[in-house]
Amino acid sequence: MTPIRFLKLIIVTLILIISYSSLQAQSGSVKGIITDENGIYMPGASVQINSINKATISDFDGKFTLVNVPEGNHTLKVQYLGFSDTEQQTNVEVSKTTFISIVLKSKSVELDDVTIIGYGNSGQARALNTQKNNINITNVVSTDQIGKFPDANIGDAVKRIPGITMQVDQGEARNIIVRGLSPQLNSVTLNGSRIPSAEGDNRNVQMDLIPSDMIQTIEVNKAVTPDMEGDALGGSVNLITRTAPQGFRLSATMGSGINFITDKRILNGSILIGDRSKNKKFGWMVSASINDNDFGSDNFEAEWTDEFEFNTGINDPDGDPILEEVPVNPYTNEFQIRTYLVERIRRSFAANFDYQFNSNHSVFLKTMYNWRDDRENRFRLEHKILDAEDIGADDFTVANGNVTRFPVEVKRQTKGGINNSRNKNRRLEDQRMQNYSLGGNHLFGNVKVDWMASYARASEERLNERYAEYESEYIINNDNSDPEFPVYTPVNATDVNNLSGFEYGEITEENKYTKEEDVNFFVNLEVPSDFFGKGDGSIKFGVRSRLKNKIRDNNFFEFDLESDFPTLSDVPVRDYTDPDFLAGSQYQAGIYADENWLGNLNLVNGESVPDEFLRANFDVDENVYAGYVMANQKLSEKFSILAGVRVEHTTISATGNRIEDEENVVGEITEEQSYTNFLPGIHFKYDLSSQTIFRFAWTNTLARPNYVDLVPSLDVISGDEEIVAGNPDLDPTTSMNFDLMAEHYFKSVGIVSGGLFYKQIDNFIYTFRGETFDDRFGTGTTGFDIFQPLNGDDASIFGVEIAFQRQLDFLPGFAKNFSIYLNYTYLTSSADGIRNEDGDVRSDLDLPNTAPSIFNGSLGYNDDKFSVRLSANFSEDYIDEIGGNSFEDRYYDQQFFLDFNASYAITKNLSVYADLNNITNQPLRFYQGISERTMQAEYYERRLTFGLKYDLFKK
Repeated sequence: MTPIRFLKLIIVTLILIISYSSLQAQSGSVKGIITDENGIYMPGASVQINSINKATISDFDGKFTLVNVPEGNHTLKVQYLGFSDTEQQTNVEVSKTTFISIVLKSKSVELDDVTIIGYGNSGQARALNTQKNNINITNVVSTDQIGKFPDANIGDAVKRIPGITMQVDQGEARNIIVRGLSPQLNSVTLNGSRIPSAEGDNRNVQMDLIPSDMIQTIEVNKAVTPDMEGDALGGSVNLITRTAPQGFRLSATMGSGINFITDKRILNGSILIGDRSKNKKFGWMVSASINDNDFGSDNFEAEWTDEFEFNTGINDPDGDPILEEVPVNPYTNEFQIRTYLVERIRRSFAANFDYQFNSNHSVFLKTMYNWRDDRENRFRLEHKILDAEDIGADDFTVANGNVTRFPVEVKRQTKGGINNSRNKNRRLEDQRMQNYSLGGNHLFGNVKVDWMASYARASEERLNERYAEYESEYIINNDNSDPEFPVYTPVNATDVNNLSGFEYGEITEENKYTKEEDVNFFVNLEVPSDFFGKGDGSIKFGVRSRLKNKIRDNNFFEFDLESDFPTLSDVPVRDYTDPDFLAGSQYQAGIYADENWLGNLNLVNGESVPDEFLRANFDVDENVYAGYVMANQKLSEKFSILAGVRVEHTTISATGNRIEDEENVVGEITEEQSYTNFLPGIHFKYDLSSQTIFRFAWTNTLARPNYVDLVPSLDVISGDEEIVAGNPDLDPTTSMNFDLMAEHYFKSVGIVSGGLFYKQIDNFIYTFRGETFDDRFGTGTTGFDIFQPLNGDDASIFGVEIAFQRQLDFLPGFAKNFSIYLNYTYLTSSADGIRNEDGDVRSDLDLPNTAPSIFNGSLGYNDDKFSVRLSANFSEDYIDEIGGNSFEDRYYDQQFFLDFNASYAITKNLSVYADLNNITNQPLRFYQGISERTMQAEYYERRLTFGLKYDLFKK
C-alpha cells in the first residue's frame, strides 16, 4: 500500500467511525476540569470510576473526558501526588455529557506533631504527576518548577532535565542535545507543532529565543508514540504555552542586574493577565516579556598543524620555488584574540483564547511572537603564518622540534553596522519566531476528536553588517609551552601597535536573510476499546501535513577606500586592551578602527563578491504527509500496552547554485527527492504499585538532513584545488530505539528512577573532507580536495539514566525544608563508515555531539517565606566536528556551571528574588585532537539579577 493510499484510508476511517459512533452511542460521557485551591490547572491527574473500570488522565490544562459511561450515579476518584485523594459524585444520562469541576486540596504531612503544608511543591507535583501517568517515557518540568532555578530562557531551563546538555552562545544555552544526539536530530514543538528554525545551515531551534516565563510546561518525550512526529532521534521537546485561567490572574516581574564582564546593566520584566467570563465559556490570557542584556565576552582562538615548509631560495626548471618540509611538533599556525560587546534584547508576546460552546465542543486560538535584537561589535586581532613560498630560511626558528619563531600576516578587524536607530553602529541580528494555532476539541458520542491548524515562521535578518580590516606583516615568537593557553608575541614589541604599519585591507558590507515557514494541520480521532475486559482502552487514528519552505538570500560587497584611508593611523581608533581580559592578561587586544567611524561611512558603488555568498543561498520546499494508528489498552489491572505504526512521506525540492572559480555562476540546479518511512512502536507500562512503575519501549524515529546539505550546490575553486558540494541524494538518518525505565514516586512529591536505553542508528550524516580521484561531478577535475556531506554506515548509543528528587520532609526540625534534585546520564557510542582525507574508514570515533557524562544537581531550602537554591550542571567533553584525520578533529570541552538563586515572600502575593549565574566563570572551549590544544576559549564572567515578583489569583 502506498503512503498516499494509507493516508486516504485513515481519513475515510475517521469519517466512518465518527458517523457510526454518533449514531450508536447508548451511554453518556463525563467531562471535567481539575484545579487546585488557587484555580491553577492540575495536569496528569488520575481520574477513575472504579465500579466500572473506567480511568483517564487529565491533560495539560487539567481537563479530562470519560466516554461510554453507563447511565446512573457514579463516584469519581481523583489521585494526585502531594494532594489529598478526592471523590466526587456525578449523574450520567444517556447520550449526554455531564460536566464536573473538581478542586484538589494540598496534603498535610504530620511529623513529630508538626504539620507541614505542601508549599513550594505544587509545580513539582504537576510535573511528576504528568510524568508518572504518561504511558511513554517522558520528563516534565512545569513553569513553577522552572522558577526555582535562575533560568531566563527555555534553553537554560531544559538543561536541568536528565539526559540533556546544551551548547551555549554568548553564555546562554542555545542548542539542545538530547541523549547525545546533535541539536538537528531532535524536534522542538510548540503545543505539538514543529517550531521552525532561524538558523541558515541547520535545523536547530534557538532555545534562547524563548523566555521561560512564556511557557507553562516543558515535556521531553524520550520515547515517542505514533501520534507524535517521527523526526526525533534523540527526543521530542514540546513547549506548552499558558492557557486562560479559571479565574482572574495577574502576574508580573520587574528586575534589574549587572554583567560583571562589562559592568553594564540588565533589565527584565514580564506581565501576565487573564480571566474567564462569568459563564466560564470564554477565557483569555495575554502576556508579555522583555529582557535587555548588555554584556560581552573575551575570546582567543587557535588553529594547530604538524606541518612546516619554507622556501629554500632555489627554483625548479619551471621557475617555481622549491619548498622544503621540516619535521616539527604540533604548533599554532593561526592565532586570534577577540573582544565581543553585545546587547541582546529579547521580547515576547502571547495571546491565548478559548471558547466552550457546550460540554462537547470547544475551540482555542494560541499565538506567540518572539523577537530578539542581537547587536554586536567584535574586535579581532588575527595572526596567520605566511605561505611557505614567502618564508625564507632565516625567517623561522625550530628548537627541539618546536617552531618558536616565524613570520605572520596580521589583521586588525572591526565588526559593526551602520549608524541608525536600529543598528547603532553594531551588527544587528534581528531574529523573530511567530506561531499562530487554531484548534478544537470535540466529542461526538463516544468519539473524541481534536484538530489544529497552525502557521509558524522564523527569520533571521542581518542588514548592513560591516567589516573594516587593516593588515601588516611581522615576525612573532610562538610560545606553545602551555598548549591550553598558546601565546603569540611580536619579536619587535613596537610592531603590534604601529598604526602606520597596518595598511588598508578591506572594508565590506554584507546582508543576510534566512526565512523558514511552516504550515501545519493535524486531526486525531480516539474511540473507546476494551479488548480484554480489563478496563478502559482506546484506538486512535490521525493524519498530519506539514508544508515547509526555507530560503537563504545573502549578498556581499567590497569597497575600494584605500586612497582615503591608506593606514590605520588615518582613521579614528579605539584601544580595547584590557588588563583584566578574562582569558589572561597575556592577551592584549590592542587598537582598532573605531566602530562609530565605520558606521558613519557612506558606502556606495561596492563591488559584489560572489564567492562570499553564492554557495550559501538556496531555496528548499519540504512537504511531509503522515498518518498513524495506535491502540492503548490494559492487559491487566497493572499492565498496559500502547502499540501502533506511523507512516511519513516526505517530498523535497531543493535549488542551489553551480559555481566555477568562486564567482562565475554556471546556473541554478534543482533536484527533487521523495522517500517514505514506516515507524512502528510499542510501549509497555507495569504498575508494580501505585507509586512504583516499570516501562519498556521499542520505537523507530528519523532525522531529515539539513537543508543546506540537501541543496545541489557545486563550487569548483580552481585556485585552491577544492570542490565544495551539496548532496541532494542524502538519505534521512533513522534509528531503532530501546528504552527500559523504573520509577518510584514518593507520596510527599519526589522521584527516584533509573533506566537503560540503546539506539541503533543508520545513515548518519557527516562532512567528508578529502581528495577525490575521479571526476564525479563532471567538472573535468581530478585530485581536488572535496568537502561534501555524506551518509555514514551506522552508529550506536548505549546509555544509563538515574534521577532523584525529593523534599527531605522526613528529617527533623528545619532540615525538613531542604530538597535535593539530582540526575546523571552516562553514554557510550560508536560510529562506522566515516572516511578520512585518504578515503580510509576510521574506527576511532564516537558519534559526534555525544557527551559521555551529564550531571545535574541542586540543593534547595524553602519554607513558607524563604527559598534558596544552589544548582550545578556538568557535561563531559565530546567530539563536535570530524576533521580529515584525528589530529584535525574538533572537540567541545567539558563544562561545569554553578548557579545560585534566592527569594523571599514579603506577602502572600509579593516576593523579592536574586539570581547569580555562572559562578564558575565557565568558558565555552573547543580543543583540537587532544584536550591540551585549545582551539577556542570564550569567557563570559558572572551575572547578577534581582527584582520583584507579584502573583494574584482570584477564583
